[in-house]
Amino acid sequence: MLKKFIFLIGIPICLGAAMRNIGLNAQQTLSVMIFSFSILGTLLFWSFRLTFVFIGTAVLLIAQVADVDNIIKASSLEVILFLVGMMVLVGLLKDTGFFAWLVSLILRVKHMTAQKFLILISVVSALSACAIDEVTSIIFVVAAIFEICDYFDVDPTPFLIISVLATNIGSAGTALGNPIGILIASKSGLTFEDFLIKAFPVMLICLAAAILIVRWWYRATLAELDKKMKHLGDNEMLVHLISVPPDKQLRMSLAIFAMTLVFIALHHRLEVLFALKPNTLLLTIPLIASGGVMAWKWQRARDYIEKHVEWYTLLFFLLIFAQAGTLHYTGATEVLAKKLIGLTGDSVVVLTGAVLWISTIGSSVLDNVVLVAAFIPIIQSFKASLGANMQPLWWALLFGGCLGGNITMVGSTANIVALGILEKERNVKMHFFHWFWVGLTVGLVTTLIAWAALIILPIYH
Repeated sequence: MLKKFIFLIGIPICLGAAMRNIGLNAQQTLSVMIFSFSILGTLLFWSFRLTFVFIGTAVLLIAQVADVDNIIKASSLEVILFLVGMMVLVGLLKDTGFFAWLVSLILRVKHMTAQKFLILISVVSALSACAIDEVTSIIFVVAAIFEICDYFDVDPTPFLIISVLATNIGSAGTALGNPIGILIASKSGLTFEDFLIKAFPVMLICLAAAILIVRWWYRATLAELDKKMKHLGDNEMLVHLISVPPDKQLRMSLAIFAMTLVFIALHHRLEVLFALKPNTLLLTIPLIASGGVMAWKWQRARDYIEKHVEWYTLLFFLLIFAQAGTLHYTGATEVLAKKLIGLTGDSVVVLTGAVLWISTIGSSVLDNVVLVAAFIPIIQSFKASLGANMQPLWWALLFGGCLGGNITMVGSTANIVALGILEKERNVKMHFFHWFWVGLTVGLVTTLIAWAALIILPIYH
């Protein structure tokens, strides 16, 4: 504990001294020190993360590093409201039994083999992360994994790891898969359509590569599962499973969610048609849909807001966004951007690689939302040197933030949630290197694929 406190106080002070040496003024240096204090506090004392961002934001205001107007402006309230709307919709899906129905469909696939099971859980994990979010997706896919592994009496740990790796990869496919997707979209002007065209195909290639890697990595486990599947047979498995047929309310909730996704996908076209500002509909459609849900389920409306919206997490996001925005407000990010350009040159290709690998490595040890929040104002500061050619940097930040989360056990929220379930339900504690080597292999290979795509494909330039 003492070492943690020494790091918590010492590193921001050392960082502040370094910032002064490279030319930052007092306000800029203080903004960097407070932001690093909040990040370190979050990393070292995760349960108290909200404490650190509350105190850090208060110090910024008291020291007059930022004023209330700029704190509010930098807090990305539009992103927070988007996430609130989506959480209400996910709450509706939970209430109407969508996830239990989905799990039953997965487990009732006929002529199941180990290879088919591997591909199935990987694809379902990735695609459900794209459509809902990585945390909700992993909770229900892990439930399916436990169900089938219990029946065949095999260790669920390898399949849980496979599912989490696929979930993190899939979260890069759309703006909905990860909070960093909607954050990047709101700050860069990228549309949902841009994500479908430029991020989703790369995600699929990365997913295919990951499936090949884990198929080889866990070949002994797959061979064991295959033998047990052949011995027990499909019919016995199906008798064990509980079918959850879709009812009227489930169909209605699916229709509402599907319509929401369709309008989100078309938001750019509709904004052009009605002469609205970019991303206006992207950020408001979930609010309209969730408002309709609370009118339909008015007796449950308070529960949707109080129980299904993760206010603790959203408040953390809001204040960490505000602190990151203060770096831009004070001009600290402009100085840092110039220094980075001085090291890499003004080559977009070199800068893209730098952003990709820094965000990949950073997100392996730090929450990717915090990392992206810190990086966004730096990328925005590149505009003076790079002009309009900013797109490769935004995609590099997205891919690095999502793919780097696979490298370590704490690289993403999905990892932590899945391992928490494993420990609670099976009393299995994951060892660091049990995860690290397969995570590192998948993380490096998929990041290399994304890097090649960013350099080679003209759609990113």
